[in-house]
Amino acid sequence: MALLPWQTAVITKIVDVTSNTKRFCFEITDGSIFDFVPGQFVTLDLPIHERASKRLRSYSIASPPAKTNCFELVIVLLEGGAGTSYLFSEGHVGLEVTFRGPLGTFTLPEQITRDICMVCTGTGIAPFHSQVMHLHRTGWPDADIHLVFGTRTEADILYHRELLELAEQQPRFHFHIALSRVKKEAWPGHIGYVHDIYENICEKGQRDMHFYLCGWKNMVDEARNRLADMGYDKDHIHLELYG
Repeated sequence: MALLPWQTAVITKIVDVTSNTKRFCFEITDGSIFDFVPGQFVTLDLPIHERASKRLRSYSIASPPAKTNCFELVIVLLEGGAGTSYLFSEGHVGLEVTFRGPLGTFTLPEQITRDICMVCTGTGIAPFHSQVMHLHRTGWPDADIHLVFGTRTEADILYHRELLELAEQQPRFHFHIALSRVKKEAWPGHIGYVHDIYENICEKGQRDMHFYLCGWKNMVDEARNRLADMGYDKDHIHLELYG
């Protein structure tokens, strides 16, 4: 299969969402429609190295398809990360960026026949935000979808209000939050990591579900091992790693 051509997009908006995370909105400069499947990603070619292979950085698309020439990425500033450092320091409205996409197969089946549990940390929420907002707009399947999101503090919760509102509007969508660095009196929800939450949702392996895992490698590896120990085979577990 031939590689997709490189295109140019311009930054149209930057939103500070946490102390170290921004939402970058892009618009393709030639006006072409950006058609993608929720869960896919784009690869940016950033001017951060002389070697082409050292300039490439991939980010999941956070916005749902909208039949426009626009897309959104949610990006966390990584300590020592050349790509994110460039975007945070040099990124501004009007900056043109070369990209290729959409790419990837971390997508939901066309026909969802089983309940789904999405497990993520940090900006790993991006593909799931795209997926659940798309389902809400196009027609919710006959299935429950649980989104389990882990981060440090309440201030670090991404798409917080939007996903709470979706859970209120869509009875088959469930948004679970795990905060790892808060005091008990400061947070009424789950304190700790995501693992206890999804284990309870799947009833310790007694529930027929598919799992989608996205985030830092340590979290994804532990979740995959725990799910395997509960009897879920590889066909039930889908992965997207960051870092």
